[in-house]
Amino acid sequence: MISMMIIEHDLPFSFVEHRRFKDLLQYLHLDVMVPSRRVATMNVNNLYDFEKKKMKCLLSKVPSRISLTSDVWTSCTFEGYISLIAHYVDANWKLNISGGEFFHIQCCAHILNLFVQEGLKVASPAINKIRESIKYVKGSEGRMKVFKACVAKVDGIHTKMGLRLDVITRWNSTFLMLKSGLVYRCAFCSLSFDDRSYSSCPTNIEWERGQKMCDFLHPFFQITELIYDSSYPTSNLYFMQVWKIECLLLQNLSNEDELIRTITIDMKTKFDKYWSDYSNVLSFGCILDPRFKIKLLKYCYSKLGLDPISCQAKLKVVEHKLYTLYNEYVQMYSKGTSSNVGLSQGLSQETMATTSTISIAQELIQFEDENMSQVGKSQLDTYLEEANLPNKYHPNLDILQYWKDNQARFPDLSLLTCDILSIQITTVTFE
Repeated sequence: MISMMIIEHDLPFSFVEHRRFKDLLQYLHLDVMVPSRRVATMNVNNLYDFEKKKMKCLLSKVPSRISLTSDVWTSCTFEGYISLIAHYVDANWKLNISGGEFFHIQCCAHILNLFVQEGLKVASPAINKIRESIKYVKGSEGRMKVFKACVAKVDGIHTKMGLRLDVITRWNSTFLMLKSGLVYRCAFCSLSFDDRSYSSCPTNIEWERGQKMCDFLHPFFQITELIYDSSYPTSNLYFMQVWKIECLLLQNLSNEDELIRTITIDMKTKFDKYWSDYSNVLSFGCILDPRFKIKLLKYCYSKLGLDPISCQAKLKVVEHKLYTLYNEYVQMYSKGTSSNVGLSQGLSQETMATTSTISIAQELIQFEDENMSQVGKSQLDTYLEEANLPNKYHPNLDILQYWKDNQARFPDLSLLTCDILSIQITTVTFE
């Protein structure tokens, strides 16, 4: 427990030699043996070795590929660290979490942040004034009292929303700051008359600019929240969100308002740099969602204004790469082995006793495999040709559960899906 306390609370090893800590332990039990700094160091190292062995053992039993996300951060002592998070689907299909082409995936949240920040630069003078106004009011209790008096003087302000400051590197917090500042617009104008020291009040034009920015960025904020809202957003979410962003940008390239038009042009330039071609491996996640498949990609491409030939060409590229990856899985795992593994994982000990039922099930699976091979259809062919699940009846479909239930039908394809769905679309943690 002392080792865990040192690790969890980032305490120095010398903590165990502090007089008050020793007094506390000896008060609880007179005969307690308080470890020295040297022993505490050894205990923590032993705990590290034990946890490392446990993790190695756990990872060695993972049936799927392991998807890694990385991030960097700096400690309070200015030491740089890189952290790795492993994502995988375990044998019970619970998310914990071919070639170099599918190896590296960019973080969706970071890229979205990059090109929205590019757009925010256009309206930075107005945004900075709103930020400085909120900073000024929140700077002291006296200013807050004066500001509250101004709020009381102005009718129609929804006071439940407080003033929010942003973290400049995270654009969605800038959106929330803008939104809160605009709610108190009249109160800030009143404050500029009551407090002569307050000098950063935006002009009417700047307030209007801030409002336009807020209205324009609202759909992007909703998409960002959808990505952040899930503790572990998986690859099936990727395609639709990137497509929505591109649609929004295309719609606003000819916006009547010059400010919005300029912002959109800057954002579209950044978008094209990173997402001119959607990530193929993340698009697979959409296809492997039984509600969407390739039909959804076709619909989305047509809405981007692509002509039928270009649309078909894009679909062919994605489909070809999916089949290429699928064929690698077929080669890696023989049909017989995969079928048996998939079947046995779903059987309890009680069911294993009924050998006749098992043999019938195995015969049926073998019959289906042979039947498909006779007509030249693969598991992927069969899956794509089956009707999509209606989204209106399955709005919150548990995709992992679907593939767990269908792994006997699609043994090789389920292994591929298992790996694809373990890929995270963002390294930004929900917390």
